[in-house]
Amino acid sequence: MLRVVVCVSGGGTNLQAILDKVANGTVKNTEIVRVISNNPNAYALERAAKAGVEGVCVSPKEFADREAFHEALLAAVLEAQPDLVVLAGFLVAIPPRMVAALPSRIINIHPSLIPSFCGVGYYGLHVHEAVLSRGVKLTGATVHFVDEDMDSGPILLQKAVAVEEGDTPEILQRRVMEQAEWELLPRAISLIAEGRVRVEGRKTYIMNSDEEMKG
Repeated sequence: MLRVVVCVSGGGTNLQAILDKVANGTVKNTEIVRVISNNPNAYALERAAKAGVEGVCVSPKEFADREAFHEALLAAVLEAQPDLVVLAGFLVAIPPRMVAALPSRIINIHPSLIPSFCGVGYYGLHVHEAVLSRGVKLTGATVHFVDEDMDSGPILLQKAVAVEEGDTPEILQRRVMEQAEWELLPRAISLIAEGRVRVEGRKTYIMNSDEEMKG
């Protein structure tokens, strides 16, 4: 059974997609053991409670400095003894010590096709604003493993989403969530739970049903 901790800062729509697919059996051999938020008012914590999952808030406002916050965040994660940590809209830069403690065991969902529109400053609606400003025709979402840098870890899954005439950042954000994020993140967890993912350097490989490796 894959023990999963989900970290989230806001409403938790990606969390809900995971919870629903674990509950209906789409994602097998997986248990969400804890939801952690840096925001005490995050609706994600209510979603966790409704699903019978422990919710924990580790707010930076409760600590004297960022170092103390990072220590408390790592402690809250490790206490749950996770096999995998999922960042599902978690607006906190993951400290290097957490990456070191959980190598190739942290994944993140980013609302663009990395390496486009990613890195420092690209989060939430800012990503979709930049997409529309640049005038690209395709955007999407990416699930990647987390390393010491921002949005730079090995890519696991991606899905493209069309940019349509008349899109606003809010409309585009919703389409990317519905067509890509809510599909990709549970799929990534499922692949990892099935033992079908291998990370080598900056690349990932997914084992198919014939036990052959493909990129």
